[in-house]
Parts: sequence; C-alpha cells; structure tokens
Amino acid sequence: MGIRKYIKGDRIIWMVVLILLVISLLSVYSSTGSLAYQHRAGNTFFYLFRQLKFILLGVLVIFFVHLVPYRNFSRVSVFVLYLAIPLLILTLVVGTNINEATRWLQIPGTGLTIQPSDFAKIALVMYMAKILSVNQNNIKDVKGVFGKVSFAIIVICVLILPANFSTAVIIFITAFSLMFVGRIPVKYLALMVFTGIFALSLFIGGTLLLNKEGRISTWKHRIEAYVAGEGDSYQADQAKVAIVQGGLFGKGPGNSTQRNLLPHPYSDFIYAIIIEEYGTLLGGLLVLALYLWLFFRAGLIIRRSRSTYGAFLAFGLSMGLVLQAFVNMAVAVGLVPVTGQTLPLVSMGGSSIFFTSMATGMILSVSWGTKEEQEDTATETEATAATGGPEATAEEQQQRQENQSETIDKQPEFHINGQGRTI
Repeated sequence: MGIRKYIKGDRIIWMVVLILLVISLLSVYSSTGSLAYQHRAGNTFFYLFRQLKFILLGVLVIFFVHLVPYRNFSRVSVFVLYLAIPLLILTLVVGTNINEATRWLQIPGTGLTIQPSDFAKIALVMYMAKILSVNQNNIKDVKGVFGKVSFAIIVICVLILPANFSTAVIIFITAFSLMFVGRIPVKYLALMVFTGIFALSLFIGGTLLLNKEGRISTWKHRIEAYVAGEGDSYQADQAKVAIVQGGLFGKGPGNSTQRNLLPHPYSDFIYAIIIEEYGTLLGGLLVLALYLWLFFRAGLIIRRSRSTYGAFLAFGLSMGLVLQAFVNMAVAVGLVPVTGQTLPLVSMGGSSIFFTSMATGMILSVSWGTKEEQEDTATETEATAATGGPEATAEEQQQRQENQSETIDKQPEFHINGQGRTI
C-alpha cells in the first residue's frame, strides 16, 4: 500500500491534476528561453527548477489540504473572508505595481509575492457555501441570506476591480452561479446583476471624472481593438501565429519560435505555445479535455454529496478554476479580448499554483468526505436491518438527533424547486 493509503478522494482528479502539472513543467521550460537569456545569463534550467519547486509545493498543498475534513472549512470561512478583505485593501495601497496594475503583495523578508485575489476567490466561495447551506430552509430571507452573500460579493469584486477587471468578472460569474444553484430567487439574482452593472458604471464614471483612467484606458483599447478585428496590437496576433504554425500535430517539444516574440509566453499565452509545440490534437484538445474532465468529476462529487455545504464548496471552487482556464484558452485563440488570466496549474508562477492547489485539495476533501458519509449511511442501514427493523431505542434516537444538530450544514439532498433547478 505505502503512501497510496493516504491518497484519498477522486483518483481521476488526482490524475488530471498531475498531468496538468507535468504539462506545466514541460511548457514553462520551453517558453522561458528568452527570459533566461535576459535575466539569468542564459541559464535555461533556472526557471525549470523554480517551476519544479512550485509544482512540488503545489502537490504538498493538495495532499495536506485534502486530508482536512471539509466541514472544517465551514468553521473558518468567516475568518478567511475577513482576512481576504484587508489583504485586498493592502494590495491596493502598497501592492507591487506592474503595467499600471497593482495585483501583487510582497511578503516581507522573503522576496516572494502573492496575488491576494486568488486567495479571495477561495475565501468568497467558502463563505457563500456556508451561508447558503445553513439557510436552505429560509433561502428567501433577504437580509439573512441574500444581503450577506451579495454584500460579500460586492466588497470582494470592488476591491479587485481597479487592478484586475477580468478576475473580478470571473469571481462575479462564479458567485452568481453559486447563488443560482443555491436556490436564490430569480428576482434577487436579477437585482444582483443590476447592482454589479451599477457598481461597474459608478467606478468607470468616477475615475473618468477624476482624470485617473489607469486600467480603464487599457480595457478600452483592448475592447476596441478586438471589436475592430485588429487583435490586441501585438500579443494576440503573435498568439494566433503560434497556433497556426502548430497545426494539428505541432512542431515538437522545444521547437516554438513564437516564444521569442510573445511578451508572456510562459503565463498569459502558454496555451498558444502548447498548441504550437504539440499541435491542436495532442496539445490544445488534450488540455481542454483535461479541464472538462476535472469539471465533470467535480460534478459527480456534487451529485453524490449528502451535504449541501460540501456540494456548494465543490461546485464553487471547480467552477472558478475551470472558468479561469476557459478564459485563458479563449484569449489565446482570439475568442475574447486579452485579459491577463493565467492557465491554472499550467502557467508559471508560485502564487497561482499555490492557491489553485489549495482549491483542488478542498474539492478532493469533499470527495473522500462524501464517500465516507455514504459508507457510514450504508453501515447504519445494515445495523438497523440486523436489529430487526427501523425502530430504535429512545436513547439512540436522541443521540442521532444530537449528532445531526452538531452538523451545521447537514441538509437533505437537493430537490428540484418550482423553477426546475437542481444540481
């Protein structure tokens, strides 16, 4: 058995994640040649070993997080959200500014930087999953449910919006989807959409009046260039060239030429490099299929979950991860304007891999927790049958009620409501 007895959760998800990490190592090594000659005197192994360290750290994070019973995430969700908000504020005030975008926060004394928005995604999903799960019986309560959830969404998105529009949109869509499967009434969902549009309009109008366009001018340029069919000046055009040159079967590992022309071939446009070297079939479609497979397996976990909190947590985390991947791939092939989103578990960078690994570990925690709950239920059923029927003593019934009351999110499985929604 060895270490295999400690590997819990969905084995297919484990396999998909490990394949993506291997693709990451190969692609980052191939796409950082120019970077190595510019900053490391031609030492091409520097970024290879650095990415390898990040990947090993990511695997350790997945391993240790997935061993934590997922119900514990509910108990710390409020604290985690309250921690994410000041980190986002601190990033806006003293964060590292790159290309007029203040997205990174430097850890004192280490030289390392993190992107607090990645942490905020996880924190918001944890918090929303808790609020929605414990309030399924009074989901129409405006102040108790919709008010808390919508306030958290608005605060997180507003703090991320000035420096990272695309991340704010991804978080908003993920949160909106989680509200939808959480049975929030449609009229409140419509109100949430209008509130988001109003907040975005207010932000854009305010910055224009103060003559501090900042990132708004970048958004405007990218959208106008995309609508006009001109690409995003240089980056999008070079990505398209890489994809065309890759064809169906690619040039082969390490033979990319566009990696020397793209500004960020190892992060924002790594998908284009994968297609150029491995082709549309082996590279592009394989990576796409891996993310779809991951989302499908997460869907099976959600379907089997007997806990509303576990189902909401797995849905929100997997939705955010796969949505970000689709945005990155859509940018590379020219379907949407350039956004600056990385490819989860593949692009170079420690912060992205760390927090994506944390989210993956939580999904796996729900997976094995759900399996154990099913086994416990089966054992209880067998025990009941062995005692001669469904009747239980008064003490057993009282103990069972106490155990259920201690579980904050122990709700019955999802039922289709009047609008035909279920998960």
